[in-house]
Amino acid sequence: MAKCGFIVALCFVCIFSLFSFGYSLEDRFFVEGKVYCDTCRAKFVTKISEYMKGAEVKLECRNISTESVTYSTHTTTDETGTYRMPVDGDHEEDICEVFLIKSSRSDCDEIIRDNFVKQTAEVDLTRNNGISSPIRQANPLSFLIKKPLSQCTEVLRELGFTSTGALV
Repeated sequence: MAKCGFIVALCFVCIFSLFSFGYSLEDRFFVEGKVYCDTCRAKFVTKISEYMKGAEVKLECRNISTESVTYSTHTTTDETGTYRMPVDGDHEEDICEVFLIKSSRSDCDEIIRDNFVKQTAEVDLTRNNGISSPIRQANPLSFLIKKPLSQCTEVLRELGFTSTGALV
């Protein structure tokens, strides 16, 4: 009986020592975010924005000093417009950003090209920042619809915008 307990304990030691050769679970992050169709071309989420299934996004980390790519992965959004990407390793010396690759809708596939709106979502992928959760939330990213929906004037008016786009 004691011999059986010794063998079980030895198996546990062997299994856990194998984990030490791979990456640590503490060096794994999950980047989550949403992609939507900007149905009013407002450049922000409104109550009639539509989250996009099947949109492609990419995460890229670049070294702060050399600007060389140190990590890259991509994924597709689910039926709620949400994506979740596992990321291995601590990227304290990197700038990591999620950006749009491809829309799933031909009527909503324009990427914002504007100096005032950044069309990437920066995420901090290090444990050396006081955040204990391995989950990192990225800001939502959007494709612009070709023709704004008819309800947009009223939606934007409710938010305090005039027909010229200025705040009231």
